[in-house]
Amino acid sequence: MKRISNLISLLAVVVIAASCSASRAEKMKMAENVKVDCEPEVLALVGDKIPAEISVSYPDGYFHPKVVMEVTPVLVYEGGEKALEPFTYQGDKVKDNHKVVSSKGGTVKEKFAFEYVPGVEKSYLELRSVVYYGSKQIVVPAIKVADGVNTTQMLAHSSGEYSFKKDNYQEVLHEKAEGQIMYAKNSAQVKSSELRSESIKELQAALEEIAGDPRYTVKGTKVIAYASPEGGQSLNAKLSDKRASSASKVWNKVTGMQADQLEVQSVGQDWEGFQEAVSNSSIEDKELILRVLSMYSDPAVRENEIRNMSQVYTEINKNVFPELRRARLIAEVDYQNFSDAELEELANKAIDLLDEEGLLRVAANANTAERKESLYKTAVSKYGSDRAKFNLAVLSLNAGQPEVAQAYLSGIRKSDDDVVNAKGVCELQKGNLDAAAALFRQSSSAEAAANLGTVALLKGNYAEAARILAPTEGKNKALALLLDGQLDKASAAITCKCPKSNYLRAIIAARKGDAQTVKTCLEAASAKESLKERSEKDVEFADFR
Repeated sequence: MKRISNLISLLAVVVIAASCSASRAEKMKMAENVKVDCEPEVLALVGDKIPAEISVSYPDGYFHPKVVMEVTPVLVYEGGEKALEPFTYQGDKVKDNHKVVSSKGGTVKEKFAFEYVPGVEKSYLELRSVVYYGSKQIVVPAIKVADGVNTTQMLAHSSGEYSFKKDNYQEVLHEKAEGQIMYAKNSAQVKSSELRSESIKELQAALEEIAGDPRYTVKGTKVIAYASPEGGQSLNAKLSDKRASSASKVWNKVTGMQADQLEVQSVGQDWEGFQEAVSNSSIEDKELILRVLSMYSDPAVRENEIRNMSQVYTEINKNVFPELRRARLIAEVDYQNFSDAELEELANKAIDLLDEEGLLRVAANANTAERKESLYKTAVSKYGSDRAKFNLAVLSLNAGQPEVAQAYLSGIRKSDDDVVNAKGVCELQKGNLDAAAALFRQSSSAEAAANLGTVALLKGNYAEAARILAPTEGKNKALALLLDGQLDKASAAITCKCPKSNYLRAIIAARKGDAQTVKTCLEAASAKESLKERSEKDVEFADFR
């Protein structure tokens, strides 16, 4: 903003009066060429500061060599004013350590920044000066050099991106009831004693319970037969087939269920079961056996290598192989778990019956923060739930209580990306942008990436913010693009029709000079009273009022 400097003109008067009786009019004409520039022309909040650069250009012969001048930048706003430390200049013949202004003319530039305070949206920047010549002190009338402060950056969503930990409550539990029939070596005959074994009795008891509970639904039935890995692959394949046939024939007798939908499988040599049995055994050389299994995939080679371990093979033949000569009788069932309404009723009447996942589900469905907090605290008390601690931290962040959130997060036993991000949000909400950014960089979550972009936005690094926020969705992305001057991309990034989105659309339109869109979007944004009040002071719309 270029202005003829009344301040400098008055300075010329002071110098003339103090030095000689030369023509004052002639001296003032010289001062008409002195100009003051302010960059930017409209001040703007960038990061947490309002920066400005003043440039004063004056002609040859203007500044008296024995004059000292103090110039104080002052931001005058609704409700007060803020003055910075003055800049002091001296003429060629003043013996001091201030910046020298030559009587031959030139340009003086100064950079400074004000802290943001509420009310600066409607303000102006002025320079107040005092001239000293000898014992004389002349107060020069202030000159206004810039109008208003653009605070569009403050439209950023600065409370951070984070979300509740989800529960793992399962509406349907997939279960199975199972019993086993054991066979003699090289036999597929089902002994009558096997039909009365403890394994079969447990299967029958489970099926009886399933039949009596309407929450259970049988989804499938199957028989799976095996042979121990001894005696050759071909022989054992046939033996496994025979065991599958004999087991399927007794299915109805054992389970009381029809076999018309029964799935029958024959595995053959049960190397998988063999490996598991050896791993769980106390066989002295089991690591050697497991190494053989990992080295060779051919069944014949495996069997031969194991047979060569004569002492070990005797123990395997006695304690491992018999457990693999079997057929499994399986009923696969779905259990319809408690509905959300039933969980709520239990929470109200018998909360001790709820497990951790049930408590977390009820809390997730709760309508108030107070109810959620109570349920999460119960989950912490009963189960030491880390997810409940995290969600208590989320509630605290929602309430703008980062210190409380930090306390909950510090109690989590096993940290993860979400926890690190939430710790960063705590620092963000406290205004510690560098500490927040350091934590966001440690997390690989999408929320942390968005929050890192928000930090860049709040620091006034708009190009960086636009780059980081490019993969995200939301108003911060649009705002970063807007402030970076990418108006078309900013407009495309705004996807909703809420008041704040319409306010951003109005700013974009204002910067493009589209008066009609400004009017339309501000009318839509005025549904939110705070935005309506803001628009009345916002310098973005100074040319459209």
